[in-house]
Amino acid sequence: MNIQVQTKVAVVGASGYAGEDLVRLLLNHPHADLAAVTSRQYAGQTIAQVFPRFSHFPKAKSLRFADPKAEIIAGQAEVVFLALPHGVAAEFAIPLLQHGCRVIDLSADFRVRNPTIYEEFYAHPHPAPELLNRSVYGLPEIYRPSIENASLIACPGCYPTSILLPVLPLIQAGLIDATRIIANSMSGVTGAGRKVEVDYLFAECNESLRPYGVPKHRHLSEMEQELSLTAGRTIRMQFSPHLVPVNRGIISTLCLTPSRKIEGDKASTEALMLQVQTAYQVAYGQSPFIRLLEGKALPDTKNVVGSNFIEIAWRADERTGNLIVMSAIDNITKGTSGQAIQCFNIACRYPETAGLL
Repeated sequence: MNIQVQTKVAVVGASGYAGEDLVRLLLNHPHADLAAVTSRQYAGQTIAQVFPRFSHFPKAKSLRFADPKAEIIAGQAEVVFLALPHGVAAEFAIPLLQHGCRVIDLSADFRVRNPTIYEEFYAHPHPAPELLNRSVYGLPEIYRPSIENASLIACPGCYPTSILLPVLPLIQAGLIDATRIIANSMSGVTGAGRKVEVDYLFAECNESLRPYGVPKHRHLSEMEQELSLTAGRTIRMQFSPHLVPVNRGIISTLCLTPSRKIEGDKASTEALMLQVQTAYQVAYGQSPFIRLLEGKALPDTKNVVGSNFIEIAWRADERTGNLIVMSAIDNITKGTSGQAIQCFNIACRYPETAGLL
């Protein structure tokens, strides 16, 4: 008889978009036993009552939302996912770690290693600077070995996921000038979280597109951190995010400068394209959620929404001499909850694709 090994898990802040998607994935995960979910707003109600779409899962009909109390959660779960606002997550991470839980944080509280930079971008002092050296940046395709032994995993933001995965291998291979990165991204409205604000009402978003967070979006802090670590020097980049009237998905288009100038002929262009492809294959040949698009195919959010995949494509522009790299992800799954599950799988030594394919 084959007994399936499972790990008891909890989701703190399970009623937001990321929390809801975590619940979706964990209810169907072969190695996760969802033991606790918290929400002050829905305390006392079952998962099925709050999210009827999950009512076909037996546990959804019995497991009830509870008020978030770290001491109680620590007695219920071995791994705790924190789907909480920035600044609040650290308040739970501290006691949970003290009780021996593994913590996978979806907020920005432990992504930025320098507390001074965190305060610069998030406008308040870091709530637990003593834990920063303990945290591992949860980008699985880059930090897989470190994630395996981490007790505190800081999942990247959705925009950084869509930008860092396409860019880091090119810096590592020496194919681009890391000091000249321009990124334009478009995100669905769920990227703002489940909250009631005028800017995100249907009538304000529908049939409208707009930039925001320019020129200093919060996610720049972690993107520049990771770019600098890879390049071995301080890197600054230009990033312009846009809100588009779709529920989910991110498209990022990167304008990059090749280290060696394209001569404007077919041979040099094809050589660069092949070098880029080789760099990606070396970096991601064993990564199950990376789709490198071939031929004329370009990234499309409809192909990744609801999944943990990222699509990446690239073009060399002979006319301008630039390298254009494009990516598509689901901001909630690959950009948040799915990536957290991927980290969970790696940390617990389960198949990396468990519960995600």
